[in-house]
Parts: sequence; structure tokens; C-alpha cells
Amino acid sequence: MADSAPKVAAMERFESTQMIEKKAQTIADCIKRSQHFIVFTGAGVSTSAGIPDFRGPDGAWTLRAQGRQRTGKTVSTLQAIATPTHMALVELQNRGYLKYLVSQNCDGLHRKSGILSDKISELHGNSNLEVCRDCGKEFIRDFRAVATYEKTVRDHRTGRKCTRCSGVLHDSIVNFGESLPAEALQRAFDNATKADLCLVLGSSLTVSPANEIPEVTGRRKNAKLVICNLQETPLDDLADTRVYSKTDDLMVRVMGKLNLPIPQFILRRRLVIEMETNNERHQMTISGVDEDNTPVTFLKSVKLAYSRRLIRSEPFVIGFRGSLESGTELKVELEFMGHYNEPNLEVTYEYHDDADARTLYLLEYDPTSGEWKTAKEDQESGNSIIDLTDDTTILSDTISNVAF
Repeated sequence: MADSAPKVAAMERFESTQMIEKKAQTIADCIKRSQHFIVFTGAGVSTSAGIPDFRGPDGAWTLRAQGRQRTGKTVSTLQAIATPTHMALVELQNRGYLKYLVSQNCDGLHRKSGILSDKISELHGNSNLEVCRDCGKEFIRDFRAVATYEKTVRDHRTGRKCTRCSGVLHDSIVNFGESLPAEALQRAFDNATKADLCLVLGSSLTVSPANEIPEVTGRRKNAKLVICNLQETPLDDLADTRVYSKTDDLMVRVMGKLNLPIPQFILRRRLVIEMETNNERHQMTISGVDEDNTPVTFLKSVKLAYSRRLIRSEPFVIGFRGSLESGTELKVELEFMGHYNEPNLEVTYEYHDDADARTLYLLEYDPTSGEWKTAKEDQESGNSIIDLTDDTTILSDTISNVAF
């Protein structure tokens, strides 16, 4: 598809503010009435985050067709802040309006912004996700988990091994000419078949078979298709409402018509600390997990407070030779990858020999204020959350090296 991009990008159209307002009201009314509302997103939802699109005037494929190098500033997908469109979709999901999201994007911002794993099909992959093809285990990384493709673009091996079965890990990126992931594609079509409303945001709808998904909804009787894109698309004649605007300009107005807030982007991390005991030998393991318990790599190093030993690679395991008294508090210093300039954090694990040895910590980082909020799951209820923010220490940018 890169080779098919024209040297002159298709013309972009911008409708008046008054027209966008009017169409936003129509879309909001459709969302309120909808029983199964889905969204289909393309690169246009991430351009305001500093991530270039593909077929716009300065799109990646347009520049390639023109033989030009990019001169403007871009933002790494690892450092990008989720846009108002991303966050609006999260709010619609959390409120029960949005039933499913289908995305062509590989930047990982939908998952990072808060879209649940069972509510999204990332048809072209996720640059932060790698998979074991032997056992199916997925791993989310806070770095680009993409193969080097030194031998061939069909070689998706990342060079890492699965921690569950020792199988070879592969990236999840779908390169040109490769088939889309069957399960994700089937879920997308299943939801498109059930949908009575499909909202397309920031996609040229020229890449198949992904572009067939909104078409399924558009051709359903009594279902509505809405398209928001600056350039024309092949499905425009099928659309019940067609908006020529940036996706943020539309979604801010749609949320206003729905009287719903657009939440601020917060970087959320789920940290698990587990303690295993065998013949009075204790072993603490610190790891990250996603909301579906998919392993997540977001820590650069870990150490026990007042210890010199710094663990710089997974698995992060700390051993204790002597016995531990019930009620002992162990302070663990965490160093993050730092893509959002996250300061180091100290969390406290309380050991109890007669209680669940696994504790889940919920870490929330605000890139705007540079502050962490921490909480942990109540082990007795399993559902309620205990706020730990006042008991948590935010450290400097370097792990301390205080000796025992």
C-alpha cells in the first residue's frame, strides 16, 4: 500500500465550526439511541499527539512517494500523550456506550489510554506487544517490541523468549502482504455485524480487508455509518453522516453534546509483588501486569531499600535467607523506563505468613504534574482499593544506593 500512495496527497477539506457543531449533535443523538456502538480508527486519531499519518500532505507514504525526508518534528510512540479523541473513546467505553473498538493503528495508544483488551481489535498489530506462537502468551513492553527484519520482513522474531514455555517471541506487527490476525479480525467482523452505529475516525478506508469492517455496518438495514476524515474515502456514499474535520474537533463537541467529560491522560501501571516461601527461604518477585494479567514490562530496575543489590533485568527476584516475621514491612524501590519522565517510586510490601502472599498495586502517573498516586487491592475483599499515596515515597531520578 505504500507504493500506491500518490505523490500529491488527496485534498483535505475542513468544514465550518457551525457545521461540525450540527453534525456533532446528530452523532451524539445516534450514540444515545444505539444498542451496539462501535468505532473504527485510523492514523488520524494520533496526529495531534505528534505521530504522523500515512496519506496526508506530510504523511509517511506521501513523503516516500515524493522522495522527500521528513523535516518536521515528530513524537515517539513511547512518549506520545493520548489525544482528546483517545480519551473520549475511553470515557464512552467506561460509560457503557462504546461496545467495541477496531483500530488500524500500531502505536499502542488505545491500550495505553485505557481501552480494555477485550474491547479492541488491533488489526495491524501493536508495536509494544509481542507474542509466543507456541503457547499464545502475550507480553506488553514499555519499549518497541519489534523485530529488526534484518533477514526478511517476514521474520518477526524479537530475540526474546517466552517466560512460560521458553518459546520464541514474535512481534505483532502486520507488514504489507501479510494476513491480519484471525481472531482479532473475526471479533471485528462479529461486532460490525451486530452494530447499529459505526463511527469511523481518521481513516482513509483504503486498506483492505480492514476497510470492509465499517462497510458491513454501513450496509446493514437500520444501522448507521458515520465517517470523520479530512480526505474523501471510498465509503463516503454509504455514510449517513459525513464530517470533514480533525477527529479531536469533532469528538470534543460530541462529548459536550453528551454532557460527558473527556478525562485527562493518566499513565496507569499495575504492579504485582508475590512472596514464595519454601523451608523458611523467601523469594519476592516483582512484575507488571495488564488488566487481563498479560505480563507488562515497564520497570528498568528494582532494588530493596537499604540494599546495594540492583536488579536490572526480568524476572525481578529478591531472595531472603533468614526467616521473616509476620508484619515485616519491605520497601521496594522502582525505577521506570522513564518515557514520560516518571520519577522513581518506593512502595511498601507487608509480609504476613498467614495471608495471601500476592499484592496488587495500582500506580497512576500524571505526566502534567509529574506526580504518582498509589493504591493497592484490599486482600480481604479482593475488590476494594486502599489508597497508599500518602504512604508512598517518590524518589529522585536515580535509584538510591544506601547500604545495610
